[in-house]
Amino acid sequence: MKKVIITILLGSASYWGWAQNVSETSATKPIIQFSTTELNYGQVALNSDGTRKFEFTNTGTKPLVLTNVVASCGCTATEWPREPIKPGEKGTITVKYNTAIPGTFQKSIRVFTNASPEPVLLTIKGEVKPEATLGNQK
Repeated sequence: MKKVIITILLGSASYWGWAQNVSETSATKPIIQFSTTELNYGQVALNSDGTRKFEFTNTGTKPLVLTNVVASCGCTATEWPREPIKPGEKGTITVKYNTAIPGTFQKSIRVFTNASPEPVLLTIKGEVKPEATLGNQK
């Protein structure tokens, strides 16, 4: 019986020690925080500039590395910083939607990093209208 009690005590002590190490590790990671995760283009003209920017900050204590930024389709191009973002520094992910495609759209961009949570899901949405249609709504 003494062996069982000792085994339980040692097991629970090692469990609590492991749990404490996990929380210490997560506190020393990079954290990516976006000013917004959704951009609404509204109504834009056909073949207009489809470029928008998502701004983020590394609010963690270690350098933030963006490993990949993936759009949900080929109609959206992305650019992101390849160098580490130091704690407290800001960065920008640029997305460009192909406004030669008329109609409504909603696209997602997945951001993979060394931070938590991972991946982060960004969204762009709007409607591309022919210029003549936009002029009639003013």
